[in-house]
Amino acid sequence: MRFVLTCAILLFGTAFASAQTFETSAGAVRVTPMLTGLDEPWAIAHLPQQGSTAFLVTERDGALLYVDNGTATKVSGVPDVAASGQGGLLDVMIPRDFAQTRAVFLSYSKSLKGGAGTALAVGTLSADGTALSDLRDLFVMSEGSGGGRHFGSRITEALDGTLFLTIGDRGDRPSAQDLSVHNGSVIRINRDGSVPADNPFVGQADVRPEIYSFGHRNPQGAALDLGGTLWVAEHGAQGGDEVNRIRKGANFGWPVISYGRHYSGAKIGEGTAREGMEQPAFYWDPSMAPSGMAIYSGALWPQWRGDMLIGSLKFDYIARLDGENVQEVEQISGPETERVRDVVEAPDGSIWFISVGQGAVYRMTPQ
Repeated sequence: MRFVLTCAILLFGTAFASAQTFETSAGAVRVTPMLTGLDEPWAIAHLPQQGSTAFLVTERDGALLYVDNGTATKVSGVPDVAASGQGGLLDVMIPRDFAQTRAVFLSYSKSLKGGAGTALAVGTLSADGTALSDLRDLFVMSEGSGGGRHFGSRITEALDGTLFLTIGDRGDRPSAQDLSVHNGSVIRINRDGSVPADNPFVGQADVRPEIYSFGHRNPQGAALDLGGTLWVAEHGAQGGDEVNRIRKGANFGWPVISYGRHYSGAKIGEGTAREGMEQPAFYWDPSMAPSGMAIYSGALWPQWRGDMLIGSLKFDYIARLDGENVQEVEQISGPETERVRDVVEAPDGSIWFISVGQGAVYRMTPQ
């Protein structure tokens, strides 16, 4: 591990000399590598420290790296992960009150009876960024299952301070319609792990009270729009990748309705619509395999204010969707956008993204 980190640090030192330029609808942008030599990176989170360039990045095998001024350090105290298939250490989220609490939230695949399931943990980051202390699980899926796919796992802090976590169906399609389990849902909890009293299914028998919406296949992107509404990007099967505006208590239909087909070519469920089930705000066919997403503030590119930026794992680009009409209007691409796993907006308005194919974190700024 020390060798890998040393390579990453050395490569960081030459990053600015190897910056590339992309042409976009907003003009030329500079794409600069900020950290390279990574093994299956999954998520980025910036630390809001004045005068600092610090950020955290997860690697799926279980490593959390603290990076500041070109130095990468492996953080101790992270949870033990079930790193199999798509599982492992997944998202990292820094809350708005980090300066006071030093809290870091992590999602990961946890070993459970029957297999593994999605979990959400929180710990306190040391002042030097090298250790997490007081790590504890706030949420663990109701059931573990075999098969290493569809963990979901994006964490989003709502404007009221509650936490959203996306969970995939774990490859068990019917479970996404079963409210007695957490599969295929967006859950909402308080910062201490308790259930908000205004969650839609609180008090109902045989229903998991953490569930906020359900009928999802594998939502791996999540972000708040500028008004505070949660949106998710989720994988369909063969076709039918979706962008959904999350509503309290809503059923998003999987696997009863879908705009895709099974990988065998067989029809999914009943078709594309059913009364009482939500329609996607946008869908892709063929699938582009959406992952991390950001909804842009407009800080450096005012013309993109409110637009969605969503990484494509399959076709190697960042999709820009018009925030008003929710239609894909641009594909930002270059050699660096190989299998884009995460897209975030930094405190200065720059856009950062993870390329799994390049094993790197990149920063995009105006030319």
